[in-house]
Amino acid sequence: MNAPVDVSFFARAAKPITSYRKYWAHRFGPAKFLPTTRAEMEALGWDSCDVVLVTGDAYVDHPSFGMAVIGRVLETQGFRVGIVAQPDWQSAEPFKALGRPNLFFGVTAGNMDSMINRYTADRKIRSDDAYTPGDVGGKRPDRASLVYAQRCREAYPEAPIVMGGIEASLRRIAHYDYWSDKVRRSILVDAKADIVLYGNAERAIIEIAHRLAAKQPIESITDVRGTAFIRRETPEGWMEIDSSEVDQPGRVEDHVNPYMTTSEQAKAQGSSCAKEEGEGATPQLAQPLTFVPNPRIRLNRERTVIRLPSYEQVKSDPVLYAHANRVLHLETNPGNARALVQAHGDRDVWLTPPPIPLTTAEMDHVFDLPYARAPHPSYGDAKIPAWEMIRFSVNIMRGCFGGCTFCSITEHEGRIIQSRSEDSVIREIEEIRDKVPGFTGVISDLGGPTANMYRIGCKTPEIEAACRKPSCVYPGICSNLNTDHSALVKMYRRARSLKGIKKILIGSGLRYDLAVQSPEYVKELVQHHVGGYLKIAPEHTEDGPLTKMMKPGIGSYDKFKAMFDKYSAEAGKKQYLIPYFIAAHPGTSDEDMMNLALWLKRNGFRADQVQTFYPSPMATATAMYHTGRNTLRKVHRNVTPEDAVDVVRGERRRRLHKAFLRYHDANNWPVLREALKSMGRADLIGNGKHHLVPTFQPKTDGGYVSARKKNSTPRKGTVLTQHTGLPPRKTR
Repeated sequence: MNAPVDVSFFARAAKPITSYRKYWAHRFGPAKFLPTTRAEMEALGWDSCDVVLVTGDAYVDHPSFGMAVIGRVLETQGFRVGIVAQPDWQSAEPFKALGRPNLFFGVTAGNMDSMINRYTADRKIRSDDAYTPGDVGGKRPDRASLVYAQRCREAYPEAPIVMGGIEASLRRIAHYDYWSDKVRRSILVDAKADIVLYGNAERAIIEIAHRLAAKQPIESITDVRGTAFIRRETPEGWMEIDSSEVDQPGRVEDHVNPYMTTSEQAKAQGSSCAKEEGEGATPQLAQPLTFVPNPRIRLNRERTVIRLPSYEQVKSDPVLYAHANRVLHLETNPGNARALVQAHGDRDVWLTPPPIPLTTAEMDHVFDLPYARAPHPSYGDAKIPAWEMIRFSVNIMRGCFGGCTFCSITEHEGRIIQSRSEDSVIREIEEIRDKVPGFTGVISDLGGPTANMYRIGCKTPEIEAACRKPSCVYPGICSNLNTDHSALVKMYRRARSLKGIKKILIGSGLRYDLAVQSPEYVKELVQHHVGGYLKIAPEHTEDGPLTKMMKPGIGSYDKFKAMFDKYSAEAGKKQYLIPYFIAAHPGTSDEDMMNLALWLKRNGFRADQVQTFYPSPMATATAMYHTGRNTLRKVHRNVTPEDAVDVVRGERRRRLHKAFLRYHDANNWPVLREALKSMGRADLIGNGKHHLVPTFQPKTDGGYVSARKKNSTPRKGTVLTQHTGLPPRKTR
């Protein structure tokens, strides 16, 4: 059995977040809730706040809400922290509610990107907001981080503004904006913030707060990892690698192959990686490898910056946009990533390397802070759906090494798994049991970005620190990946044996291609932690879109389903898999969607809710959508068939792909019939079991009329599709 992986190798160069000398205001002690009004500040004996956090979410003091985490982390460092939640952005007055912060404003849109929160994938305005009391929509502006920062600047021009959260994180460089269908500048430039923190920001925010408290000017803080800031010129002592063009005449610098193995990197540098060459050998790596196109040149990675194409270039040239996106994603491993710089006019936006992941001890510290585990009392009895969903769940880890191109987890949390200790998780379960009102004995989830990456990572930390692959499980599971699920199984067993705990459910998405490597885990999951249904995400059945998603083939799903059914039967349970699929993803042809629909029908699935591809800022799949280029490959000026990506644009085609996912919906039959005929597949139109859509069409009174015989007698109450994947449902 492989030993569980910790991230301490990465943290050797990082100062522990618990090692700072506490600020003088720690004498006030922790607050039950961080203050949101002057009256609450006065009740705590405060005359001012050191930090004021502005968020687009309702204030819920729980470790699943980013502002609560940042607030409590700063509080335990000794700072007085106040929260301005969902302020009216029409004027600067609400941003003055707690007075001028002594150190800085911390600004975020909230747990979700404000644009994704407010608009559907079809750019239609949503009427609800799960992070608002009463599920009311419209309580935050579009591009909330930008608007809040501008209002903070208007309220107190001299107060530094530190911006963070997923919205700012995904917009730290020039990015394609789906809602305006254009490339926008770095949010740092538009918001006029002083600094942007990207990724999980505990380490960075603590260091910045202490530096500001020591009277260091915000503009001089340029060496904190996981930050973006503006410079006018490159300082002395830095080696700049120009990666602002592709296919230029003359000597062409090699671009890093994302699938290059560690041994291939080592060979280019005249060394070797014995771990890959022999199973029992010891790696010959004294320190993380550096990738240098010319092995004769050794660069100081700590003082090397890669110049990306400028905002003006990527805005007008899709090829350079694709290239910049590819370079960005190659520089995501905190073990070897270099700084990046991108010009915006006469100014440069600098990105320092990604933050060093938290160790297990640091994760425990963050999650063990004195959260009230409840919404702020000012909301009364108003329901906050996002809180209701997670109030009985426990986050056990961060990060994801899956690298799915449509997902933003890697861009934000990184691909290095950061796990809590088992004891810390158990303490939180006991706290929920003993303190959270309404608890009935059921923990709704033990998970995170994925359900089953807890304490999983590279077998050799040195190799992990040197790796440049975008995924550890695509195109196959890396031979260096530890796939041992025993630590997770042990925690499941201990958690469900606790007094007062009736059931532990797993609600996070399951990486099933990883799970099948551990039959013991699948058996444990299926027989003890599934409440009748388990959600998994194959996303598609066809190789075209799957290769652009970096997802495994449908064969992995089939293997997992066989194990799921076997262990369910052994336990005497009737349980069902709920597979999720994406329509209109880059690389998906109409034929691919047709084949997916046929697979769904063969397997008896009728999807009630379907997901249409949503181009989130900075994602690899979004770069494909915008440019029509496969950024998983080296970007060339002259496109080849392998480089080109079929992009599903326009309402008509996106609606068609969505219709294929809901082939059973009579409202979709006309468009599907038309499409099948144009594709030369009219043989799939008919009333037999092997047909995809019938020839008849429902009338508004509930009867049916034949598409070929308009005067035929209507038939009443016909069942359209018998669902065999789930229990039959009543027909309307």
